[in-house]
Amino acid sequence: MSENSDLPRYRVLTGPDDAEFCLRVSAALDAGYDLHGSPAVTFDGDRVIVAQALIRPR
Repeated sequence: MSENSDLPRYRVLTGPDDAEFCLRVSAALDAGYDLHGSPAVTFDGDRVIVAQALIRPR
């Protein structure tokens, strides 16, 4: 992976549990991030919302 100091080392992606969210997580993994911990999942009364932390190795 090429170094990119413009990227934060830690990110949390949040959003509805849909294909777009999965694509965002996949793009972060392709950019060199690793999953950090398990996803958090909640229901807001209308839809499932997920959060996934990611870290970029040094």
